[in-house]
Amino acid sequence: MYSNKNNLTQLTSLLTQHEVEFAVVCPGSRNAPIVHNLNEIGIECIPVTDERSAGFYALGMSLKIGLKPVVVCVTSGTALLNLMPAVAEAYYQQVPLIIISADRPADKIDQLDGQTLHQPNALEPYVLKSINIPEAYTQEQFLHNNRLINEALNARYIAEDGPVHINVPLTEPLYEFTIEELYRERAISLWKPYICYDIAEELLKHIFERYHKPMIVLGQNNFSTGELTELSKRFVIINEALSGVQVISNADEVIASSKDIEALRPDCVIYAGGTIVSKRLKQFLRETSCTNIVINAKGAATDTFEHLWHIIQTTPENMIYSMEALLENEDKGAYLSKLWNTLFESKGNKEKNFVNLWNKASEKCKRRTIEYAPDFSQMFAVSKFEEKLGNTRPDTSVFYANSSAIRIGNIYAPLYNRHVFCNRGVNGIEGSLSTAAGASILLNDLTYCVIGDLSFFYDQNALWNQNLKGNLRILLLNNGGGGIFEKFEGLKGSPVRETCVMATHNTSAEGICKQCNVTYLSAKNEEEYLNALEKLTAPKSDRPVVLEVFTDSKNDMEVVNNYYKHQKDNK
Repeated sequence: MYSNKNNLTQLTSLLTQHEVEFAVVCPGSRNAPIVHNLNEIGIECIPVTDERSAGFYALGMSLKIGLKPVVVCVTSGTALLNLMPAVAEAYYQQVPLIIISADRPADKIDQLDGQTLHQPNALEPYVLKSINIPEAYTQEQFLHNNRLINEALNARYIAEDGPVHINVPLTEPLYEFTIEELYRERAISLWKPYICYDIAEELLKHIFERYHKPMIVLGQNNFSTGELTELSKRFVIINEALSGVQVISNADEVIASSKDIEALRPDCVIYAGGTIVSKRLKQFLRETSCTNIVINAKGAATDTFEHLWHIIQTTPENMIYSMEALLENEDKGAYLSKLWNTLFESKGNKEKNFVNLWNKASEKCKRRTIEYAPDFSQMFAVSKFEEKLGNTRPDTSVFYANSSAIRIGNIYAPLYNRHVFCNRGVNGIEGSLSTAAGASILLNDLTYCVIGDLSFFYDQNALWNQNLKGNLRILLLNNGGGGIFEKFEGLKGSPVRETCVMATHNTSAEGICKQCNVTYLSAKNEEEYLNALEKLTAPKSDRPVVLEVFTDSKNDMEVVNNYYKHQKDNK
């Protein structure tokens, strides 16, 4: 029977799945449930009373069993601090110790309760990873603890061996052993390729032998070294304008308009690159029970879609294009294709149309996007802007600000195979204009920034710079506030919605432009906008140019809503 503390049962299950066999355990009341579970699961426990000595016992054991990880388990309070000499030695010798410390609940710290001090991060900087896993009460907390434990147990594979620290706060009563059988926790494996080509082959074999509906999601990156012709025959490849590849760039519309959403669900998702903009796509994949495989150079457990099982530590570009090259290879490509075909033949060929299903839906949504004629609005402005650049200057650099700007840009930029830039690392509104301005200084070609009013005024000092040239062009979408908040129904009853949340205003950029010696243009209707757009995109200018488009936030949101209705309703 196991302890009923759910954080402890998660940890116990994952320790065995990560092949931990030995633990050095020190006496104590708070860590007694941990020691009980370790023994119960079959990990051999070696008792050592002195924590200072216990750490070095574990170090010696790890050295003699081939640098496999050994647990050191201590109770709360200063017991943990006594491990520091051994932890420091293990850090510099690169010996994999797993320090597990029992702890009091957070509300007891600094309250003159016995054996309490600040234990999380107490062993830094001499550990590769330090985590704190309190008891979980929601599914989100369970998922978070699972990811943290996997990250800690995988930390030794990312760079080099060394100690990690797992702190386990436990509430009273401590000694309830009522769990008959442990749930098999999700163990996230880390693949660390030394030769990317070899691991790419293993990955393709792994997928072709197991899955019928594989998908690749390409996040923000610059996948610009080639086409994905062979991969796109076997995988549904989802991208956005930020990825640098154009395959299925309108997954948001496909999902929103589908009458059979279950048919679109993958059974395996490879996620390569940075963030994605579409909330709808993220939610769709979170609700899809499938295996997620993440590719990133850090080996980080980025569980964006909440079904992560495998991490491949390499650059996304290397892995994606190695997979493409393998499928293009005459010998290996034929072998992998045979694997692929055999799998489907064994299943009656039923799901071989998964790629075709997505491709047809994507083409239909693309036609609907082209057909849709938005009224004068932010959407109208971006659509005409992208159309103008697409027909005249396809290689121009375009930066989009966050919020509505990039969401609309994601609709229209892919129509012209445009790779756009956006500060999606943390998705803040600050700095978008400065980023575009900084790039323009190093470029001779025209550099555009499409930006909303709050982002522009927040970052207006970007224009106060003597190094700016006439190649910087700014399309300013001014609807008098944070128009994207129009879509949140729950906010409409709040008395501070417009003033404090949407930050409504009547500000214009004209004075700022005059002050900074920037050419200023404005438009309040379609005719004015189209005329001004010609001037904004004219190749010659001595100074940066701003085109400020004034729209109505309610109408902006209505036009976007009508766009998605058109996607769904139009036959």
